[in-house]
Amino acid sequence: MIQLERVSKTFRGGSEQVHAVNDVSLNIAEGEIFGIIGFSGAGKSTLVRCINLLERPTGGKVIIDGVNLMDLPEIRLREERRKIGMIFQHFNLLRSRTVYQNIEFPLRKSKLSKAQKHEKIVSLLELVGLTDKKDAYPSQLSGGQKQRVAIARALANDPKVLLCDEATSALDPQTTKSILNLLKKVNNELGITIVLITHEMAVVKDICDRVAIMELGRVVEEGETADVFSHPKEKLTRDFMDTASNINKIYELLEADHELTRVKDGEKLVLLTYSGGNAGESVISHLAGAYRIQANIIFGNVDILKDKPIGKLVVVLSGKSTDMENAIQYIKGRNVELEVIKG
Repeated sequence: MIQLERVSKTFRGGSEQVHAVNDVSLNIAEGEIFGIIGFSGAGKSTLVRCINLLERPTGGKVIIDGVNLMDLPEIRLREERRKIGMIFQHFNLLRSRTVYQNIEFPLRKSKLSKAQKHEKIVSLLELVGLTDKKDAYPSQLSGGQKQRVAIARALANDPKVLLCDEATSALDPQTTKSILNLLKKVNNELGITIVLITHEMAVVKDICDRVAIMELGRVVEEGETADVFSHPKEKLTRDFMDTASNINKIYELLEADHELTRVKDGEKLVLLTYSGGNAGESVISHLAGAYRIQANIIFGNVDILKDKPIGKLVVVLSGKSTDMENAIQYIKGRNVELEVIKG
């Protein structure tokens, strides 16, 4: 659905140049929810605005549903943009118009009859759960309700792509969850391809099929969300993982020589990483019976990413050295990653 081929965007200010997007290539499949994540200044918002040419790339190709937008004259570009809906962090609603009128606004030049427009708006209000708010004004709505109106408005022209630029950043965690559930519903029921720009790893892991991590205008890592989350290759990616997990607290405790991390002779402090199919394995309980190894779980973190359980456990193993080596080989044989942190 979306092909970005060596897309770049350079801003010029006097004698200086800022490479906001630098040689980015991505392929986003039809019906996919794709996340683009990065810290502030990474270039992710500029990149998403290049997808619909709100920012015209300095170079490269932007191909949406087989059409290179860079080659189109202005009239054709406006037509193709109707296939692309967009929602923003601060909603961008028309304050002087009701919820109904805000959703109606993008339909003002459509060829639908008045009755057809009304039917469409009513169905969109129902989809986003705001039927009872159709006559309210934006000032009378909560942040979550405003974003629901913005989503309905973005869907009015039956787009094939929905771009979400920090769509949940202005919302509290509970409201964020409800908006993400709505986006999943839109994706499932309408089959719309969604591109989600965010700086929050927790948002990506809740909703995205695949993810790209950006730094200084470049994509530094890309892949299935579950794979990237469980096996991050780049330091930047690992930094993002830290924001969505408490597991790296163990290294702070080690540095502080916390009593939880102190091991005796015959003990090892280990970090176990489960991903996908092996997350249901009863590895820990098997150690005591088969290998005479005691396992004390200090703490852990388990997430469900796209229906796959992924987790890390910090465990103190204790027992005889030969039993310990056999137990470690058993754990590794179950495709559970094991890192000896101490001991």
